[in-house]
Amino acid sequence: MACSVDDIKKAHGKRTEGRLKIQMIKLQGGVLAPLDELESEELKSLKNGEQYEIEIIRTRNPAFHRKVFAFFKFCFNHWAADKTEWEHFDERKQFDTFRKHLTVLAGFYESTYNIKGDLRIEAQSLSYGNMEQAEFESCYKALISAAIKHIFNDTTDENTLNQLYAFFG
Repeated sequence: MACSVDDIKKAHGKRTEGRLKIQMIKLQGGVLAPLDELESEELKSLKNGEQYEIEIIRTRNPAFHRKVFAFFKFCFNHWAADKTEWEHFDERKQFDTFRKHLTVLAGFYESTYNIKGDLRIEAQSLSYGNMEQAEFESCYKALISAAIKHIFNDTTDENTLNQLYAFFG
């Protein structure tokens, strides 16, 4: 079944019924800016001059939260580097799926059963409302172990390994 890039984006974006989730960071002067390039791209879909209702949800230790997501991004970039056949897939959705899978591999998941009776494994939410800071820190350590085992297990490139080790501190 052939799909257009727009079909894939519609099916896999972070939008639901007029809602859009974007990670922002507060700058001086009360200005909110997109957290990174992916968030910036999503923000471009909003029209100038339109009014939007914004719900602010404070995240845990923002510096540590950014470090964890930088680690996810580093792992994702290493893992996806040779996956050129995915060039037309939505990078945001691929990243979200990747980080959820790595979270499961780290042992932070919930098991449920679907209607057919099949076991379903879902990544535990890392959001502030669902995971206390201490558990989040334990999760980060487990993510590093899972990444070493499943993402970087055959890596010999010294530059990549040095970047990986920088996340240990």
